[in-house]
Amino acid sequence: MTAVKFEPEHRGVLRLKTEPYGISVLGATLRYIPCTGPCRLLVMAAIHGEEPETTFLLSRALRAYASPFKSIAFVLCANPDGVALGTRGNANGVDLNRNFPTSNWAADPVASRSVLEAPRDTLLSPGDFKGGEPEIQALVALVQKLKPSAILSMHSPIGCVDAPRQTPLVLDLQKVFRLPWVENIGYPTPGSLGTWCMEQGLECVTLELPRLALELLFERYGEPFAEFLENADIK
Repeated sequence: MTAVKFEPEHRGVLRLKTEPYGISVLGATLRYIPCTGPCRLLVMAAIHGEEPETTFLLSRALRAYASPFKSIAFVLCANPDGVALGTRGNANGVDLNRNFPTSNWAADPVASRSVLEAPRDTLLSPGDFKGGEPEIQALVALVQKLKPSAILSMHSPIGCVDAPRQTPLVLDLQKVFRLPWVENIGYPTPGSLGTWCMEQGLECVTLELPRLALELLFERYGEPFAEFLENADIK
């Protein structure tokens, strides 16, 4: 792979090719960036529509590259309807990160915060049944197709690396983003990607970006994140 570190003519264009893997509630094509060989890592962003900065930073980092990664695949936006509508959930009002087909999925409403310091003042649905939303059905099928060894799921704005164990992947992310490791996020997450991965025997690391303006996210993390991805691809 040849990296071009944010040359002016490449800053505005994502040159890596995407392929469809499903359709959202409102008919948006769900797309991913495939790798050329066996998938070791799947990096995904914006399963929550109110966290578009995850897509922004991932896209900015990937614009340094013209050719596909050998062992890393990417989902730039797992919830395109939510991002387009400006909502945390999808077009059905479902928190997609509570709709995975897990043994602990619960039908209770999902409470979230309007801002990090607020009480849980917003209620979303976990879906009518586990694994029922088209975005989750498509994502589960994609993971089963790619068979990655690990998943990196990008969120914001708590500012930590959340994973059950401090694995080499977690340690590398801590170095890149200068964020603390937490063993869990501190509240129950039934029907989450992390729980589903655990039940599949699949490593899942949640990267919670800190609360920063988009420009600062790129200024602080753009080049280190791009280099992390390149190094992870050859390990």
